[in-house]
Amino acid sequence: MTITLRKMDENVIPERETQDDVSHEASDCDNNSKESSMEMASSQDHSKEEWIDILGNDQLKKKVIKKGEKDAQPQRGDICTVKIVGILDNGSIVEEYDDMTIQIGDLEVVQGLDLTIVLMKLGEVAEVVVNPRFAYGSRGTGSIPPDATITYMVELKKIEDEPEIDSLSINQRRKIGNKKRERGNWWFIRKDIAHAMQCYRRALQYLHINDGRRWNENEETEMVTDSELQALLNDCIKVYNNLAAALIETEAYNAALENVDLVLKYQPKNTKALFRKGKILKLKGEYGKAYMAFLEVQKLEPEMKSVQIELTSLKEKISKESEKQKNLYAKMLGINKGADKVPKNVKIEDKSKIAKGILWTLLGASAAVVGILVHRFVS
Repeated sequence: MTITLRKMDENVIPERETQDDVSHEASDCDNNSKESSMEMASSQDHSKEEWIDILGNDQLKKKVIKKGEKDAQPQRGDICTVKIVGILDNGSIVEEYDDMTIQIGDLEVVQGLDLTIVLMKLGEVAEVVVNPRFAYGSRGTGSIPPDATITYMVELKKIEDEPEIDSLSINQRRKIGNKKRERGNWWFIRKDIAHAMQCYRRALQYLHINDGRRWNENEETEMVTDSELQALLNDCIKVYNNLAAALIETEAYNAALENVDLVLKYQPKNTKALFRKGKILKLKGEYGKAYMAFLEVQKLEPEMKSVQIELTSLKEKISKESEKQKNLYAKMLGINKGADKVPKNVKIEDKSKIAKGILWTLLGASAAVVGILVHRFVS
């Protein structure tokens, strides 16, 4: 859409035969010039007022080109159909969609547009200038270079209420849920973990299985087939796995472990989940458990090099941890290196407590070693 600004005609003062006429015309010209200046100033002020600085930092601006319906504005969660044209500062068109369907608030477009479309009216056409921070940032994408400001022409063509999830068929839920999962993957690849997690959690709302029933459009109860349920479950498991990966990035290890365990509940041999479980346990300092998790992955994927690296690293950590604990308790007992007796000045009850502590610590540190031996002889 092109906006053409018309130049104001310049006032031309005709030549006059008498000085009086010239003076009189000059006086009229001064008055006209003052009025014209006031009109121009007013026009400039109005032009400035047309732009809305949405965030108050000049990084996201909106100007109405065509007004929409007064009382028809989308709410968060509504489904909107929009026409979008994205233009770079050099005039090249880098994005163009005639009938794009998005759900407001679910980051299915760049954040700047997600924040702007909710402010538009049905039928409205707006010009939106989006700073790189709220567009494609320092990474860019495709034909959009890094740190690019994008000017969008946006038309809001249709608004629909968010559907009740229970009213949707299994296939509809899968379609919507996977769309949100894929958008989460897009944000994850771009290292925007918070937005990725938001998309994954929304995807789970559509893909989570309740009681195996749904309501169709005629409000009649209908049983779902096993194959439909299995397909939905498989999609749901993908999201749990991806959400776990995102949570690891934010160091929310307990929450990540919960999502991994949900995957393993339904798919005990899911190598991605087992690998991530090992990684989480390692980051939590639970080296013995981490080793056992990676051993399971090795059984399923013997040629996986990353597992070999993790197992080697954990062997070293477990060995060092075991030696550290031995030295710690030896120091507590006052035993010098090579000595085999506890000092006489240590009370009997203290000896008992220390001995028990040594026993349990060594057992804990040696758990993975025992696992290694079992693995060698059983596999």
